[in-house]
Amino acid sequence: MSKTFDLNKILRPHIISLAPYSSARDEYTGHVGIFLDANENPYGSVTEEHYNRYPDPYQAEIKQKLAPLKNVSIDRIYLGNGSDEPIDLLTRATCTPGQDHVIILPPTYGMYEVSANIHDVIIDKVSLTDDYLINVDAVLQAITPKTKIIWICSPNNPTGNVMQPEAIRTILENFDGLVVVDEAYIDFTETPSWTQHLDQYPNLVVLQTFSKAWGLAGLRIGMCFASPELIRILNKIKPPYNISLPAQKELLKGLNESGKKDEMVADILKERDSLCNMLAQLSLVIKVHPTDANFLLVQFEDAKAVMDYLINEAIIVRDRSRVHLCAGCLRITVGTQEENEAVIESLKKYKPENITV
Repeated sequence: MSKTFDLNKILRPHIISLAPYSSARDEYTGHVGIFLDANENPYGSVTEEHYNRYPDPYQAEIKQKLAPLKNVSIDRIYLGNGSDEPIDLLTRATCTPGQDHVIILPPTYGMYEVSANIHDVIIDKVSLTDDYLINVDAVLQAITPKTKIIWICSPNNPTGNVMQPEAIRTILENFDGLVVVDEAYIDFTETPSWTQHLDQYPNLVVLQTFSKAWGLAGLRIGMCFASPELIRILNKIKPPYNISLPAQKELLKGLNESGKKDEMVADILKERDSLCNMLAQLSLVIKVHPTDANFLLVQFEDAKAVMDYLINEAIIVRDRSRVHLCAGCLRITVGTQEENEAVIESLKKYKPENITV
């Protein structure tokens, strides 16, 4: 059980007393009436769809559908412009520029570091082990009185593996700041979500996304689950209308199709196993790392040459060979059966002399 956690101790003092912007939809939340409060165009839109009215700033209808799907209460949900928005807001809410610290565990998702750099926050890097797991002792030793956030990606990007639960639990119980578990790829693993532990750990924050399993990357909507107190802070400092009306409408449709999402996930998992097996049989592949995500981290004898060759074949993968602990590795997203077979057929034909720069 986490020791007593005081959110106010890690918030920047002026955030606590900040008076948020009050939008027209904050002052009146009804849907019926003559709306003359927000300086909108009363005649409609230049498009066939009517987008002349501002969207719900707190996405209440979406949260009502999402809460039972995630088994969390509505007051624990924040929806942002991708997961990048809550990453930014959590940093801004807690970290004083030039003074406070965050801990990241490379190799990991790059936006934690980018957000810290944007806000002039000091970054303490604690490397994962050689098998891409959390070095708990090193993380605990890196914590200082100025450490506000520890970022943990699980399943991890770019390595694909789930972080050991006991390590996350130990960090939660021995750190007075926020522990953020980014679960962008949680739908592709059988490991339970950390959202089930929100009541137990008030310093726990969980990020998820609609971009991967739901196939809604173009809508740019991310989920943040946390204590009601922290959610209120995020709502206080967010942009007034952070998710557009078209995006909200499409997401509401999507939430009615959770069965289709499950079917797509099953197809991706089937193709992931097939792609993994086919890659492992290629002589130019050194290792296919175990994965719980919708991608594979694959080590090649000459990753840059293979990357250049695949680009010439109009097959685009991600070069991670210069990322910490990922030397010689390319990250390959699991595609359709046809796409995966095309990758394998191209790699079977690979010869260094095939590359034209």
